[in-house]
Amino acid sequence: MNKTKPGADGKTAALNYNEAIVRKVRVHMLDEARVTKLAEFFKVLGDPTRVRIINALAYQELCVSDLAAALGMTQSAVSHQLKLLRMANQVKTRRDGKSIFYSLDDQHVLDIQEEALTHISHKMADRPE
Repeated sequence: MNKTKPGADGKTAALNYNEAIVRKVRVHMLDEARVTKLAEFFKVLGDPTRVRIINALAYQELCVSDLAAALGMTQSAVSHQLKLLRMANQVKTRRDGKSIFYSLDDQHVLDIQEEALTHISHKMADRPE
């Protein structure tokens, strides 16, 4: 059954939709809490510096100074990004004396990064420049 819904201002063109299809889709949609968490997760991964940090930590745990040198950045800038990654549970720390070493919290972030790279490479292959 198709339904008609007036526009937001009550005057614009009506929105026609299939109520049965909409009901089926809504049953499978994520709830708002999960949508928010997922968006926050991808927001953290949406920064090039944080992507580079994750890439570096994929090889081994690193202290801030080694990570800063590897990335060609200041320790302060790297520390700021690491704090955000820690708050998002994407990296963890280990203390050794006065040094703090960072590593990936688990393999999931790398798995997602690999899937994204596969997606990107497929799209790039479809559209040669």
